[in-house]
Amino acid sequence: MFVTTREDPPVEALAFFRESEGISVVLPRSAALDLGFDDGPPMKLITLNVYSSLEEIGLTAAVATCLAGHGIACNMIAAFHHDHLLVPADRAEEALDLLMALRR
Repeated sequence: MFVTTREDPPVEALAFFRESEGISVVLPRSAALDLGFDDGPPMKLITLNVYSSLEEIGLTAAVATCLAGHGIACNMIAAFHHDHLLVPADRAEEALDLLMALRR
């Protein structure tokens, strides 16, 4: 779940980014609710098991374009070893199927 805070990110954070408006934090839903954050839209995390260079061009665009073409929202997080996507929980299986087809 995406939440925002002005305090240091909780230890349960999967990812966070400091912005001038606050700290954007990705938390497991249960942790977010336990910490008192409002419930948000249910999301599922998909990790791309592709080892891509941080300088590689086009991976994010290809994934986002594929999912957008099927009306699936996607929030990408690029980490050092993998790229991660947060997609609506009710479309996660469909997103995974589309990404597997894209991979081929």
